[in-house]
Amino acid sequence: MKATLSDYRLFLIVLGANLVLSLFKPEAAGLSAANSGRFLLEVLSIVPPVMVLMGLMDVWLPRRVVESHLGPDSGMLGAAVAMLLGTAAAGPLYAAFPVAVSLRQKGARTANLVIFLGTWGSIKIPMLLMESSFVSLRFALLRLVLTVPCILLSGYLMERLLPQEAPLLQPEGADA
Repeated sequence: MKATLSDYRLFLIVLGANLVLSLFKPEAAGLSAANSGRFLLEVLSIVPPVMVLMGLMDVWLPRRVVESHLGPDSGMLGAAVAMLLGTAAAGPLYAAFPVAVSLRQKGARTANLVIFLGTWGSIKIPMLLMESSFVSLRFALLRLVLTVPCILLSGYLMERLLPQEAPLLQPEGADA
């Protein structure tokens, strides 16, 4: 796998922005570079465990299990399983994308992937407990009741709007 300059475009854009910013506002550029560095370290601390999880899923989770629980014929049970997986997850949302790709490769339908990602991003059990202690249980439950239908609607709408077999986007040279 040969790396090209375009593979590093986001890094180069951030670096260029920080260099330009340093000409006009050096203190803001320093703060921006420090924040970028902290984010990079955070990502690097999350990626290895996610890769291990994906490897374990690939070996231990048979395709037929994913297809039966999250696949095209899974119905509302598939949506419930996707929500359960999303609520039980830990970590930032960007850690969910490699997991979603792995589930997709094993036969999960688009709606269930969107439901999984939406749930991971907005309905984690620890987050609900924290939310209820800060803003009230009534607020947390009302937000939950309003969020669930929106996630479900988003999942099924995305599935209708995307091509039936939308290809997985892979970095150049990566195995599909």
